[in-house]
Amino acid sequence: MCYRVWISTLFLLLLFLDYRDCSSSIQYDVPSKISFNTVQAWAVKLGTELYHFGEFITRKKEVQDSFKSAQIESRDGEKLVQSMADDIRAMMELKISAVKRIVEAAENMAFDKQNEPVNEDFQFFNSKEMEDLYDDMSLTTTPEPDFTMENWINRPMSKNMHLQVNHHFSHIPVNTNYSSVHVPTNVYAWAPEVIKGIHWSEGLDTHFINNYQSDPTLSWQYFGSSTGFMRHYPAMKWRADPVDIYDCRTRAWYMEAAASPKDVVILVDRSGSMTGQRRDIAKHVVTNILDTLGNNDFVSVMTFADTVEEIVPCFEDSLVQATLANLRELKLGLDNFDTMEIANFSAALTKAFELLEIYRNNSGGANCNQAIMLVTDGVPYNYKELFEKYNWKYDTPVRVFTYLIGREVKVADVREVKWMACANRGFYVHLSTLAEVRERVLEHVNVLARPLVLQREKHPVVWTPVYANVTDPKVADYLWEQRERAEQKERFMSQRRDKVLFNSEQEQNRRWKITQMKQGQYSELGNSQYQLMTSVSMPVYDLRHNENITENVLINEAYWVSVTKEMRIARLLGVAGTDVPLSEIQALMTPYKIGVNGYAFMVTNNGYILIHPDLRPVFQQILKPSYNSVDMIEVELFDDDRSPRNFSKELTALRKEIIDQKTGNKMMNVKYHMEDMKRVSRGKRHYYWTGISDSQFTLVVAIPENYGRHRITPPPTDDIHRLSLTSKNISARQYLSDKWSVHPDWLYCRHYERTFSSPEEELSYFLERVAKPGWRWPAKPRPPEHHKNKGHERHNEASEGRDRNKAPNVTPRNEYYCDHGLMQALVYDARNTAWFNKSISESASDDKAPLTKVIGLLPRTEFIQRFGFITAFLATHSGLTRWETHPPKDHDEKSDFGKQWPRAIDEVWYRRAVEQHYVDPLSFVYSVDLSTEKFPLNVSNAMVTAAHAVFHGDGHRKTPAAVVGFQFKHERLAEWFQNITSSCEHSKECVTCNVTDNWDCYLVDSNGWIIVSEDNSQTGQFFGKIRPDIMMKLVEEEVFKPVHIIDYQAVCFREKKITNPATAILTPLENLRLIMGWFIATTVWFYNSITLSLAQASSFSFDYEFVSTTGSYQYENDETDDSTMTKPATTRILERDFEKLVLINRTRPTPCDREMYLYQLEYKNLDEKLNKPVKECDRPFYAQLVNYTNMLLVVVDAMCAKQDVPIYPIDANEVQYNESLPCLKHMHPLYRKQPNSCIRNHTEESNIDMCGRCSLLSKSFLWIPLSVICLIQYF
Repeated sequence: MCYRVWISTLFLLLLFLDYRDCSSSIQYDVPSKISFNTVQAWAVKLGTELYHFGEFITRKKEVQDSFKSAQIESRDGEKLVQSMADDIRAMMELKISAVKRIVEAAENMAFDKQNEPVNEDFQFFNSKEMEDLYDDMSLTTTPEPDFTMENWINRPMSKNMHLQVNHHFSHIPVNTNYSSVHVPTNVYAWAPEVIKGIHWSEGLDTHFINNYQSDPTLSWQYFGSSTGFMRHYPAMKWRADPVDIYDCRTRAWYMEAAASPKDVVILVDRSGSMTGQRRDIAKHVVTNILDTLGNNDFVSVMTFADTVEEIVPCFEDSLVQATLANLRELKLGLDNFDTMEIANFSAALTKAFELLEIYRNNSGGANCNQAIMLVTDGVPYNYKELFEKYNWKYDTPVRVFTYLIGREVKVADVREVKWMACANRGFYVHLSTLAEVRERVLEHVNVLARPLVLQREKHPVVWTPVYANVTDPKVADYLWEQRERAEQKERFMSQRRDKVLFNSEQEQNRRWKITQMKQGQYSELGNSQYQLMTSVSMPVYDLRHNENITENVLINEAYWVSVTKEMRIARLLGVAGTDVPLSEIQALMTPYKIGVNGYAFMVTNNGYILIHPDLRPVFQQILKPSYNSVDMIEVELFDDDRSPRNFSKELTALRKEIIDQKTGNKMMNVKYHMEDMKRVSRGKRHYYWTGISDSQFTLVVAIPENYGRHRITPPPTDDIHRLSLTSKNISARQYLSDKWSVHPDWLYCRHYERTFSSPEEELSYFLERVAKPGWRWPAKPRPPEHHKNKGHERHNEASEGRDRNKAPNVTPRNEYYCDHGLMQALVYDARNTAWFNKSISESASDDKAPLTKVIGLLPRTEFIQRFGFITAFLATHSGLTRWETHPPKDHDEKSDFGKQWPRAIDEVWYRRAVEQHYVDPLSFVYSVDLSTEKFPLNVSNAMVTAAHAVFHGDGHRKTPAAVVGFQFKHERLAEWFQNITSSCEHSKECVTCNVTDNWDCYLVDSNGWIIVSEDNSQTGQFFGKIRPDIMMKLVEEEVFKPVHIIDYQAVCFREKKITNPATAILTPLENLRLIMGWFIATTVWFYNSITLSLAQASSFSFDYEFVSTTGSYQYENDETDDSTMTKPATTRILERDFEKLVLINRTRPTPCDREMYLYQLEYKNLDEKLNKPVKECDRPFYAQLVNYTNMLLVVVDAMCAKQDVPIYPIDANEVQYNESLPCLKHMHPLYRKQPNSCIRNHTEESNIDMCGRCSLLSKSFLWIPLSVICLIQYF
């Protein structure tokens, strides 16, 4: 009986395939209506035929049988998250241990060698100046500018070395035998303090190398000096394009380790005397202070004259967290203040002290250090009474830093301003040029570090938030500006080549569409140029208690004298640290244990994301303005249908528990997007979380309900090594012969000393090694025992100094690491699915099913004629992907399925297939590449992908083991659909979709995207854009549900206002000069206009369409065609209108929120919703679910006019708030946990007299070149 059924099915399928070639010649009399039964029959027939074909081509039954011996175990979320947290903590201890060794070595070396003289012929590896044999001319290098000065001292050239590309260090050419030194552009390498540090720190190379040998997973190691240089290992050629603005002292790993968190109030004098260069210097001071703040700091910037005003009005009477977005808002606000009136210092200081007192009493803000930064060009007196009232009676909790601006300042101003800093545990700085601002502003970091240095024993361990390794955040705005300049140039050149074409409505519409596409949000193709990471760092202290200091002392308020004396010091030498790429942490999250549609992520003490699969830091190859302060509730979208930023109490309570590093779990309803925010799904997830000890991070694991409860494991008897030995050393590599790939981001095995061209090559190498006798699974590396060097009081003994300087013993290193569990699962999958790469003919000959035998044995040409080339694929839970093309064809790299979709359980088709199993266990999920304005679909090359989840169960439990599927040309499915909807076997009156224009037929997937339409150009488009009236009807009938999605990581474009960079005092003479200039310019313009008009009127008609003011501009390589310049026209556009068309709107990428509606098919009571008749033009359509698929067959009466009805948009639109996003976030703050470490006071600090010095430019020629550099960089 079974045999007859298969033969009948085969006969019908082949009959259909022959029928498609002749169906187009059949003609019918066209009646007016299609019956419901006909549409239903089409849906059943199409679904049934697709199912049987998919079942045959994927051999899904054989795949299911391959996992019969597998075991199912319950997934314990609490144990899983704890196990991951332990592994991550062990890794973190390794990094901390390495940094501790660098810190100890640096402190001891500095103590022993800091005062040693440096020879004039001393050479070192300068990262920016050294030449290397690898140097690629395609890479741009920005060396330090050359200056020709009579008194310029010739210094030895940098030492050079040979560099080799190292895949472990981001494929950068490096030398692992040495470190090299980066010196910022604004720091002179041969300044005495700088060169001394470079000299003694050379001894760190031994410790860098030993660390790397002990732990081959270590990334970049470095020591950043407080003098500005950074010694990094391994050595590399420093490349920066367009300019090197890197200064290690402004990076998060340095700033947060150098001092405990701080609340800072910056007071900027905006009185009438703060104009011109003084105003520019003041702005530069504030900008540099802001650059030294991090996510754990809080800040307020106020300007004061007669009144005290916030630089950003919505931040009034408060401190704001120093996130990138808030700092950007403050910097933009600096452009808006005007100088006028007289400064009211009393009001400014009072407001600052009162604000800090409120936060101090309420334990708000940073709740640690507090400081006031006063930027002014002079004070009337020292305001001692205010300090007594607000600071001294509380034991001076607020430090005061003063910045005196101006080249010519009064002696009284110096005395009073310096006293204000010295009397309040601060520091005084006199600034007269832009060039010295960066270096002098950084002095406050060393002052805030004094309590840390004085206690000496504690070295707080600091982990940074996520950051990108190659780009300073400030470069993002610069790169965007460069892109807009290039666009502006292109518009000018295009206009000059062809004015008529450029100003035509068609061309302007085309350009507008391009602009809109460029501002698209979600099809971000490449983030590879950015490597996201975190860093661990620790402060390095100067162990000396005293030092001979030379200071300039004011004598009798008349002249300065240099005086040298021994003084008590507490100096920060710098910060040591190492980078930890986030990819290394992600590898420890063992995604194969979490399973499909599950994931792990990490959250900081501020609630910000460190790692998350939906963290999208890059926009059009540029870092987003606030990429490192994305909150966890901005990526975890809970399905509560609330308005934007109206977070529920349940959600905020969950967030608080996670931030507080408690251990717990909770089930939540969630919604999540896929495929560049074009698809949406909803469901339940179980969250498990636990804190990672001795860090501010919390690990969270999210597991889907139902299929996430269990996971598949190989039987214990299938050990890889045991199988190899019992098989006479036959390698498991034999199971992976051809056309296979593994998940490129998963850690199967890693070799620390060898380089492989692909993950597959590396895996093959280890499969061969496992088969050999003597194989041992390597244990996870653990940090070596760390012995802290104590007894700093004995540092004066030279013998002990020599002992301390010796390198520690090198811990034996493992040359490789393997994940035993993942390798076990992979080999089990490979062994049991090795048959998949047989052709259908080979497997059909072994198969007992008649359908498989007959179709599988079809001649090659006939199979291709009927089906085309079809790729069958199989992806397993262990990350293994196999594929086979039927019939086999010559190898084509571009068509390799596994090369394009290698990520197995992370691929969209895998995730959707598993979800679909709970809708219909027999169904396949069909999809086609989506067509958008930014990336329109080429339908002629479009492919249809069908995927089906294979579950393995043991009776009462089941879990996904694999996903099978097939991929074929879209035109084949379109023909299949066309032939079925052209048949009339279920209707007496034959009305079809393609013999009449009165009915339109569509195949729409479960998210509302068109898979097949009679009009091929509609393929891949959203059905609601093609027929919004029908889509709205389906929504009203609850066939589709619109799901509100909010993107809290979006970027919007604000018009960039061009403002005058400086102000000037308008004296009577200045006003007269402006009036005369205007009069002369107007007279010349009037004369030229009359002359030009008369000249043109005498030679030819002036009736041209365009008059360009840009005609006199000459561009390089501008090929102007004179014939296009003289085309006659019928209308005239005024000059100002023409300029509007040419000029672009200068914009600035700005963080914003965007919202959209994505659609999901509602399967509950779906048959009842769909079994409705056509009601003339009130309901002019039928809709039926295609059996065994996720597709909806929609048949629309084309005689009813299409109605343009409003529908929830799938395109992202900006959410409009009553205030800016930074202001909104500030007005509705979320909970954060303050860092545990806070060292802000020490009893011995009162013995330190160093609190500032003045600027004596006459004694240094270095300020001249530095001024040039700074001016270039600043402007």
